[in-house]
Amino acid sequence: MKTEGYSIKDLETLSGIKAHTIRIWEKRYDLLKPERTDTNIRYYTDEDLKRMLNVSLLVRNGYKISKVAAWKEDDIKQTVLDVAKTKKSEEGYIDQLLLFMVNFDNVGFTALINEIVEKYGIEEAMQNIFFVLFERIGTFWQVGSIFPSQEHYITNFIRQKIIAAIDSFGISNSKGKTILFYLPEEELHELSLLFYSYLAAKSGYNVIYLGQFVPFADLEKLRSHIELDFIFTAFISPVQKEDLEIYLEKLKELYQHQKVFVTGWQIKEHAPKLPRNFKVVKDYREFKKYLG
Repeated sequence: MKTEGYSIKDLETLSGIKAHTIRIWEKRYDLLKPERTDTNIRYYTDEDLKRMLNVSLLVRNGYKISKVAAWKEDDIKQTVLDVAKTKKSEEGYIDQLLLFMVNFDNVGFTALINEIVEKYGIEEAMQNIFFVLFERIGTFWQVGSIFPSQEHYITNFIRQKIIAAIDSFGISNSKGKTILFYLPEEELHELSLLFYSYLAAKSGYNVIYLGQFVPFADLEKLRSHIELDFIFTAFISPVQKEDLEIYLEKLKELYQHQKVFVTGWQIKEHAPKLPRNFKVVKDYREFKKYLG
């Protein structure tokens, strides 16, 4: 649990249930019993959060709050499991993954990740479920509703799946083209970068994967060691538009004759002015078309 407990805003963010609705449910159905600090500030525990996540999942699946609130905790948990077996929507999967994340449930998380990948394939799973999940987690992290180890926990699960998928088809370089994948300094969120490198390797490109936190000086040194055809980078962590455009201009000067692919939330948010040889990647289907 967060050291200071969860605020009602945290519960709203994580469960998707509005704060005023949570308060109504507390008063009308005695759903939660928040505790108070020495300064009389209300806060919620891990158990409160888990209960709220379970209840919100059931309500979204057609159960009446008046009935759910009267159930014992074991009955709520069992019904959530029953719903999980029958409701296999993408949103339902995301709700379940969040519950497993909060509980650090290795068995449940592993089984569900395997089920999702088997059902959708790694590409559809990443685009329609895992990326959406991480957008929500990003919001939770920014408002302090989760702590970093929870994000790392779920990231590493999915990261292992992508690496295993890359290992499964090996290296061919049948296209005879080389793509460099890297993240700039201060950029640590590499899951999308790893996924796009998977797509390139699967399509037969020679992939040079540097991962996160790459100093610009290293890019300058690398240029004299290997001939690159494409560059791919992402901007996810908060950055000022001016700083982003300055960095992109430096990158253009370094790679004037290569196609440079850029993606990430900051590109979408700021819509920076891009050099002519730069291309924004909106989703994986678009990137696959460029790969051919």
